[in-house]
Amino acid sequence: MVNPLRWVLDLVEWFEDRGVYVPGDDSGVVRPWRAFGWIFVGWIFTLGLFILLFALAA
Repeated sequence: MVNPLRWVLDLVEWFEDRGVYVPGDDSGVVRPWRAFGWIFVGWIFTLGLFILLFALAA
């Protein structure tokens, strides 16, 4: 069965896995791919809905 929520969660995990977290090493720079995975997925999802809305309206 197709589960779109699982696809979204897999996409979030992919973004978050792009960074490497080392426990105890908080002195490094912020890795946006790992730290902001949900924001990236939300932006992609919102952009997709925006495009879909205008595609259906045309």
